[in-house]
Amino acid sequence: MNPNSSFDPSRKYVRVTELRHDGFVEFEFAIGEPELFVEMILPAAAFDEFCALNKVSFVADNSRLKLDANEEAAERAEWNWSLHDATHQRFKSHE
Repeated sequence: MNPNSSFDPSRKYVRVTELRHDGFVEFEFAIGEPELFVEMILPAAAFDEFCALNKVSFVADNSRLKLDANEEAAERAEWNWSLHDATHQRFKSHE
């Protein structure tokens, strides 16, 4: 979150993460700050209606805020993932 900006709950953001072949749209939805979001999935028509009703601003994938080099490496190691990422990756069992 940018310390120089004030939190504005009237601003809503969407970042599309995947347009699936089955007609669903995977996306991130944020209120007030684009950096704090929930991951959602809706059929395409419902997604369009959701965006219109919420008057969202679309955020490009490459516009995510970047951490400095040291913080980025540490974050990536354990916490920098999303449910979208997890659905496309196999995990090893710890048995």
